[in-house]
Amino acid sequence: MFVIIDDRKIVTSGYASGFEREGVSSIGFRSPEFRDWMGAAPDSDLLTIEGFLLGSCEDRQSVPKIIRERCGAPLIAFSDVPSLEQTLNLFAVGVDDVVRQPVHVREIIARAGAIQRRAGGQTEDCRIIGSMRVFFDGRDPEVNGEPFVLPRRERRILEYLVRNQNKRVTKEKIFGFVYGFCNEEVEESVIESHISKLRKKLRARLGFDPIDSKRYVGYMLENG
Repeated sequence: MFVIIDDRKIVTSGYASGFEREGVSSIGFRSPEFRDWMGAAPDSDLLTIEGFLLGSCEDRQSVPKIIRERCGAPLIAFSDVPSLEQTLNLFAVGVDDVVRQPVHVREIIARAGAIQRRAGGQTEDCRIIGSMRVFFDGRDPEVNGEPFVLPRRERRILEYLVRNQNKRVTKEKIFGFVYGFCNEEVEESVIESHISKLRKKLRARLGFDPIDSKRYVGYMLENG
């Protein structure tokens, strides 16, 4: 999930629509709402955040500190006009990256992923599991070098399972990653349907099912 902080509704709704098209969950806040939410959000929700986007808002120089007190997810600031002084000030208060608007959400996803990899000492932007290559920047996976086109939700589930390879993850955690923690319009049971379809496609393409499931415990992507 990406969190967008901007006092302009047209900005938060525009980026939210862009993330939705990519199958990535997001939520937009005006700065006063964000401050209240950040102070009350449970740690389990904060763990699902893939990045914060900081736009035009009240006293935005103080927002990075509020974020860093509770979450280490990538923080990317928007710049509406070229300004070296503004950019340097944003880096000084804890922003990880500054980008000029407009910017495509796929670039935002890629930048956030690069920041996470550097923070964790990792260099990979994809992972190879047997004959399958899974990307973390929104691209469809490949099998034997050929595109393996998946619906956006199934692709996101596969990415999450790959990130947690050989670890068992619950349906609730997968739901939080794919749909976000504020989505009350979708039932968690939809994850079971997505995974069932994904397993069928993986079995047809790979010749076996790499996803192990245990009732009440969760799902795990095993080594191919």
